[in-house]
Amino acid sequence: MSAPRPDPATFRDRFRRGETLVGSFIKTPTSHGIEILGGLGFDFVVIDEEHAPFDRAATDIGLLAARAAGTAGIVRVPSASPAAILSVLDCGALGILVPHVASPEKAREIVAASRYKGGARGFSASPRAGGYGAVKMWDHVAGADAATTVIAMIEDPAALDVIDEIVAVEGLDGVFIGRGDLTVALGAPTRDAPVVKDAVARIIAAARKAGKPVCMMVDGIAEASGFVAEGASAFIVSSDQGFLKKAAAQTLGDFAALKG
Repeated sequence: MSAPRPDPATFRDRFRRGETLVGSFIKTPTSHGIEILGGLGFDFVVIDEEHAPFDRAATDIGLLAARAAGTAGIVRVPSASPAAILSVLDCGALGILVPHVASPEKAREIVAASRYKGGARGFSASPRAGGYGAVKMWDHVAGADAATTVIAMIEDPAALDVIDEIVAVEGLDGVFIGRGDLTVALGAPTRDAPVVKDAVARIIAAARKAGKPVCMMVDGIAEASGFVAEGASAFIVSSDQGFLKKAAAQTLGDFAALKG
């Protein structure tokens, strides 16, 4: 008999403790991929509003699917605007992944937009996050502040010069290293180029010094194992589309001989 799965609401605590967590991006604006990955036991999914066609209604359904499947629903918002952050948190996101956080000022802004106490999150208990009005005001405030995970995406060369200050921002729970954007911005040939590896090492070192966890996107277990040794603990592997494409390509290859 398998052990009971952790409550998705404990994602922030598990992330901050540095537990090994496995998730995937969701690129297709339906509930089905989330249900499948959640049912398999993925610790979290990241609904991608930045690079996929999610509007608020699709995100709302996706977060409902995450709850039903017992996985933590995180959203990569399209920008650091308070409106974008408030929208997904009201829909019940347990965390946000915020792109292009390149300064400590920006890090403080996204933390403020995500917290009630000491922050500037607009209050309403009427959406899913507040149980559609069933949760009392101060219970909702305390619960939301305790459960909401704020992760800054470090993917700009400018962030490297102030990385110690960014990761030290109080209320910022951790960082995600955007190797793709860093590779393009640095003009490197691949994300494994020395200049990109150096940037990754600098970010991980700063996060470890500040006691903050690091999330990475990886190709698979071999690459993840290397980053575990460096200090990363949370991993995004592929996406719903990526898994579909890989399995479909494998099946088509298997049938190539039959097609002559």
